[in-house]
Amino acid sequence: MASSSRYDANKVCCSSHPDAPLIEDYRAGDQICSECGLVVGDRVIDVGSEWRTFSNEKSGVDPSRVGGPENPLLNGSDLTTMIGPGRGDASFDSFGVARYQNRKTMSSSDRALINAFREINGMADRINLPRTIVDRANNLFKQVHDGRNLKGRSNDAIASACLYIACRQEGVPRTFKEICAVSKISKREIGRCFKLILKALETSVDLITTGDFMSRFCSNLGLPNMVQRAATHIARKAVELDIVPGRSPISVAAAAIYMASQASEDKRSQKEIGDIAGVADVTIRQSYKLMYPHAVSLFPEDFKFATPIDQLPQM
Repeated sequence: MASSSRYDANKVCCSSHPDAPLIEDYRAGDQICSECGLVVGDRVIDVGSEWRTFSNEKSGVDPSRVGGPENPLLNGSDLTTMIGPGRGDASFDSFGVARYQNRKTMSSSDRALINAFREINGMADRINLPRTIVDRANNLFKQVHDGRNLKGRSNDAIASACLYIACRQEGVPRTFKEICAVSKISKREIGRCFKLILKALETSVDLITTGDFMSRFCSNLGLPNMVQRAATHIARKAVELDIVPGRSPISVAAAAIYMASQASEDKRSQKEIGDIAGVADVTIRQSYKLMYPHAVSLFPEDFKFATPIDQLPQM
């Protein structure tokens, strides 16, 4: 009586032993009670590959025939049958044209989406962006494509702008020059598409700050944590004291790194910092010139100077 009272009709379990674990036999498709051997279910679906794949096979053909996961951003085109290239005489007509082609099985809209997703993925790989940013950029491109808001703009420019927006929205912003370096589109065109997409989708991005780039720039320059912390403190204080009005956060960050490195043992030139930050030497000099008179109040109190403040370079 006790065991029958615990039996739940909505749960797949043995009626005599409801607490006993079930053994799944995928070959027979059965679920078997581990206590008495009763076959509880006989419709177990094998979610594995259809065929076994051997690692030592050199044919390069995967016999699993399962395909990739469904892409929710496509309208079912990723679930259609793709015809492989023909090799025999029966695959071609008398003029040598293939009898069966895949082009008609996919709409032009899905073809454009697939090409854009491939471009976004390629750009993200070249600057080591995680999958979450790629997925957000793909969603942004899908929204723009379906809304037909940017007619006349190239899909590559829209894809580059979507990747830039995705980086900003995910809290790991990249500069226009960094996106431009891995794209085939000019910085001006990416900037135009960026503004148009924000307006069309009625979305927004957080304002970039000097701290968004500091750790990455210092890491690429090979600077120690002490210099990075000092540069972060210098840039933040310069913004708080309104010493660098109208200057972009990237140029302020570059000038702060230059000031902190010149006061330490790990000195870096303006050109080295400019190459990493993507700003010109003159831009760094202009921001540094505004910050230099206030250097005493910008450095953190616990900073260990290798070069005194009065011996820092004067522009």
